[in-house]
Amino acid sequence: MTLRDDIRAHRSHLLIAAAGLSVAVLWATVVMLRPLPPRTVTMVTGPEGGAYYEFGKRYREILARERIELRLQPTAGAMENLARLNDPRSGVSIGFVQGGTTSEKDSPELESLGTVAYEPLWVFRRSALPGRGIESLRGRRISIGPEGSGTRALSLELLERNGIDQRFAELLALTPQAAGEKLLTSEIDAVFLITSSDSPVVRRLLADGNIELTNFPRADAYVALYPFLNKVVLPEGVGDLAKNRPPTNIALLAPKASLVVRKDLHPAIQYLLLDASVQIHSGPGIFRKPGQFPAAESIDLPLSDQALQFYKTGRPFLQRYLPFWVAVLLGRLLLLLLPVVAILYPLVRFVPALYGWRMRRRIYLLYGELRFIEHALEASNVGQDVSDLVAQLDRLEEKADRLQVPLFCADMLYRFRDHVTFVRGRLERPKEQT
Repeated sequence: MTLRDDIRAHRSHLLIAAAGLSVAVLWATVVMLRPLPPRTVTMVTGPEGGAYYEFGKRYREILARERIELRLQPTAGAMENLARLNDPRSGVSIGFVQGGTTSEKDSPELESLGTVAYEPLWVFRRSALPGRGIESLRGRRISIGPEGSGTRALSLELLERNGIDQRFAELLALTPQAAGEKLLTSEIDAVFLITSSDSPVVRRLLADGNIELTNFPRADAYVALYPFLNKVVLPEGVGDLAKNRPPTNIALLAPKASLVVRKDLHPAIQYLLLDASVQIHSGPGIFRKPGQFPAAESIDLPLSDQALQFYKTGRPFLQRYLPFWVAVLLGRLLLLLLPVVAILYPLVRFVPALYGWRMRRRIYLLYGELRFIEHALEASNVGQDVSDLVAQLDRLEEKADRLQVPLFCADMLYRFRDHVTFVRGRLERPKEQT
């Protein structure tokens, strides 16, 4: 085999090894990487007509622009949302969750994308009722929301804190619309609602002169007892300026709603949801300032890695300038290529060094044989036949003549030939007598 053939074979072996290693890295990267984003995801929203459901419709419109179908599942409210999100068999990946309804321990597979809105607690009552505040509702007929709603969970907690439970009041599981109608016709005495100020039920009850909105003068005490609650103020006259409804500023209690996802929801979908949340929730409102929401707040659940990154730097670089699916595919391609480049680059730099080492090693091996002949000569007796050593040296010199090396090794080969000549001279010169 000529040197050129040897070089080619050597390089081929290295290239095959590099290609095999690259394939292995590609396979491992594909296995570890998430698949492409799903085309369809499901969100739980709360009852139709409620604030959660209206938010869900807007998310659906925005995701549809990127060819992602967002399926909405109406529920009784935040507690049912939470139950479905926690159930891996439900097929639900996204939902709104009311603050104070869960924890990281109770929902280990869920993460938050941040808070998106205040959810005021409205306690409406008939104006003719004596007394003020929640404590005055003892013995009354009160709607606290249907089973599975966040309204019911918070209402029961606050009523119990004021010494009212099933023994001291008739607690009804009515929907907001049904409860509002019954309150207006005096069939019930009070209604607890957690919904936005834009809710038709809230608007209607605020404007009615026979209905009174309960003030929470001890709102700070409730916030101290329940850190997930916030104190918000409904301005005087905001319900109806002509009738000055409500007639004074009203202090309300308000948990915050979080946009919650399962941990296995694809990161690209999470970024789409975060971008949509800015479009939907960042505007001003009665209880919020422009840009206050969405907020990087982890009330009950930790923020996802994507949410943390989004609130620091915004959308991923590629998604800012490219269509969603192009950005996703290009980002995936880069993730696949980076480890391959990281392995091939040092290999390409290592190949010439390895080749040079192999060429020098061949000359070093020749030196080893030459040294063996020299040692044999030194160990021989005076007058002893050294023809075998001469024949070995001839073969060694012939091997050196056939050896072809690159220019950077040529000086070593020339020096080796000089050393062969020196040893040959010693073989041909009679050993001095002692």
